[in-house]
Amino acid sequence: MSQPFTITTAISYPNGRPHIGHAYEVIATDAIARFQRMMGRDVFFQTGTDEHGLKMAQTARNRGIEPHALADEMSGYFKDMNDRLNISYDRFIRTSEPDHHRASQAIWQAMEANGDLYLGRYEGWYSIRDEAFYDEKELVEGDGGEKLSPQGTPVEWTVEESWFFRLSAYQQKLLDLYDSQPDFIQPDSRRNEIMRFVEGGLSDLSVSRTSFDWGVKVPGNDGHVMYVWVDALTNYLTGCGYPDDADRMARYWSEGGDITHIIGKDIVRFHAVYWPAFLMSAKLPLPKQVFGHGFLLNRGEKMSKSVGNVADPMELADRFGVDQLRYFLLSEVTFGNDGSYSAEAIVARSNSDLANSFGNLAQRTLSFIAKNLEGRLPQPAPQDVDSDLLTTIADAASSFQAAMSDLAPSVAIEAWMRAVFACNAYIDAQAPWALRKTDPVRMEAVLATLYEAIAGLAIIIQPVIPVSAKSLLDQMGIGGERRIYGAIGSDFYTQLCATGFVLSPPKPLFPRLELTEADA
Repeated sequence: MSQPFTITTAISYPNGRPHIGHAYEVIATDAIARFQRMMGRDVFFQTGTDEHGLKMAQTARNRGIEPHALADEMSGYFKDMNDRLNISYDRFIRTSEPDHHRASQAIWQAMEANGDLYLGRYEGWYSIRDEAFYDEKELVEGDGGEKLSPQGTPVEWTVEESWFFRLSAYQQKLLDLYDSQPDFIQPDSRRNEIMRFVEGGLSDLSVSRTSFDWGVKVPGNDGHVMYVWVDALTNYLTGCGYPDDADRMARYWSEGGDITHIIGKDIVRFHAVYWPAFLMSAKLPLPKQVFGHGFLLNRGEKMSKSVGNVADPMELADRFGVDQLRYFLLSEVTFGNDGSYSAEAIVARSNSDLANSFGNLAQRTLSFIAKNLEGRLPQPAPQDVDSDLLTTIADAASSFQAAMSDLAPSVAIEAWMRAVFACNAYIDAQAPWALRKTDPVRMEAVLATLYEAIAGLAIIIQPVIPVSAKSLLDQMGIGGERRIYGAIGSDFYTQLCATGFVLSPPKPLFPRLELTEADA
């Protein structure tokens, strides 16, 4: 039996509504989770919202409501986005939930028992927007001479009593981790950044606050709430049953387990430095990999409310279609790098790949069978050229699986598209519409080959466009037990023919998208 697979997004900070960057991360993670399920893995996929911290408290105060009311409202928007985008999460976690408070207090007590927490006084620079502490040497100068964080956000000098975590004690242990597990941080550019940071020396980390009370209480010291990142990172353990469910922990968060965090590149430090140090201190297993993806840019520019170019993923899904949006984001952006989107690019990619290439291939093939064979499945009598095409489909399936296993969805989709192009070249060369009059037996063999090839293409691409792939496979009579990679290259078509399945006139999968004046 295969090893369970645990995958998470970063949990989103809900002091504002979700934007397309949130959608990109969860869509990519969803495609990977769906792929692993197709590989027969026992998958646990978690996403959710990170609801504590000073930013949430301030936003609630500015609106004249309690932080919990703000969290309830804003978390709902993120859950709605996930559901609208067909995200197959197993748990949508909220850090305000009681089981998460228990988990956060349990890891705190485990770190304290290991001697890694001590009470002191914090004086230093803090960014409310980043919920992060920064050393003087990390700050940059703004246009007006003001001090800013490395992310360009405002910082303020903070003085208060604080609990500290002995992060300095974990410098060499972290470097040893990166050396022994080169894939722990990916892509390599992120790994190199983190290694330089840790090699530069680590200061102990302030891990509690007394200036607000919206958060998880420090055990035995209710005047302090945990630093939001201690609380937030622990969400991954909460979903895996920590600290109460030992069986669930053994299943989804075990030593040597296949555990992957998909996060934005701006929070790699928290996940690749602080998080493994916390886990080492608490004597808990480490994740297998932290993957920091790039930013999504609007026409090449970083999204900003002040510029007015922040895109609502719900509006994009309504405008272009959920599967079309998923396909565009996963095919257009090399995972790990920054990428850009625009209405023109979404329309062009969707029309070219989905409507014209794959959708038209399926539509004209299945319509031809429904019309000329009255829906009866054509009889195979394969020649070398037919077998070669089916080999191309099987090879594409193998390449797709390899790329998705390597967290490279754009590379996987490229392999799939090459097979789509091969099918279109085949149908044009074999011209079944001409064979209908000159060689009906050969026509059926060509159509049978195409039927099997199109089914294979639909099976392959399910993690990316799950609704459209399901619709096509439903129309083609391909049952759930055959919607697996192992069916490609098997005798499933012969078995389907034996059932007497009759194909109905197909429904178009991908309507052509058009630009409007508003898209300019």
